[in-house]
Amino acid sequence: MDRFDAMRVFSRVVERRSFTLAAEDTGLPRSTVTDAVKQLEARLGVRLLERTTRHVSPTLDGEAYYQRCLSILADIEEAEGAFAGAKPKGMLRVDVHGTLARHFVLPSLPSFLETYPEIEFYMSEGDRLVDLVREGIDCVLRVGTPQDSDMIARRVAMLVEVTLASPAYIARHGQPQHPNRLAGHRMVGFRSSGTGSLLPLEFIVDGAVANIGIPATVAVNAAESYISAAKLGLGMIQIPRYHAEKDLAEGTLVQVLPDFPPMQTPVSLLYPRNRQLSPRVRVFIDWLVKVFARQNSENALH
Repeated sequence: MDRFDAMRVFSRVVERRSFTLAAEDTGLPRSTVTDAVKQLEARLGVRLLERTTRHVSPTLDGEAYYQRCLSILADIEEAEGAFAGAKPKGMLRVDVHGTLARHFVLPSLPSFLETYPEIEFYMSEGDRLVDLVREGIDCVLRVGTPQDSDMIARRVAMLVEVTLASPAYIARHGQPQHPNRLAGHRMVGFRSSGTGSLLPLEFIVDGAVANIGIPATVAVNAAESYISAAKLGLGMIQIPRYHAEKDLAEGTLVQVLPDFPPMQTPVSLLYPRNRQLSPRVRVFIDWLVKVFARQNSENALH
């Protein structure tokens, strides 16, 4: 194994905190990964990793060497890509909020992979906070205002939000006329994964944001259950409009208080602040920005 390949292997071990996971990521036998790190340590004359039966972590020298490896490997990848029209290649790992994956990323993904046929694409779905470096993820796509200051956030879209209820709910409780007159109404509660509390309904009233909590018939923590509960007449909900287009067209959900919409919700790509982006991550980010811009121009977000 040459020196640069050994750097790649070592960097993956540091990021995954595991020889086994690094071996899986690189497609190498675990013994090869272990030997590569041992040879690096012997050549450098320092201990790069602390090893226990359950945990692998970099020493101070190992962390410093890891940072240099990231910079060197990114420079090599960029330099090689600058010649002969070479396109980015290798494994690209992203984590995407599930509904965004199905509505925006997956439908356009074939064109991305056709343009970059040597990129191997892995996508996990979730909305939790992830340790990108530890879990081997290159970037994440999230809905909402980013809170993690250790990440660079690039906004790619603003989602129009709507308040909805089922026709059966409206027949039973009436069509509300103003957010301040919601006495007797109920909502489907959505429990925040970040705070653990129920999110209030949000309305723009006279140019200001009003958060209004009303009783919740049922509370959930998943988007599909949230919408299903509303369709069953259990209360009002607020979701991005793109996620309700089919139900609105079929009449299984109707818009409530359209003159008092919730705030639009940002969609952002997040990636580590201290890591130089590889060419494959850069082209993915640029591509995804264009996907959302195109959808926005076609009113798919409205």
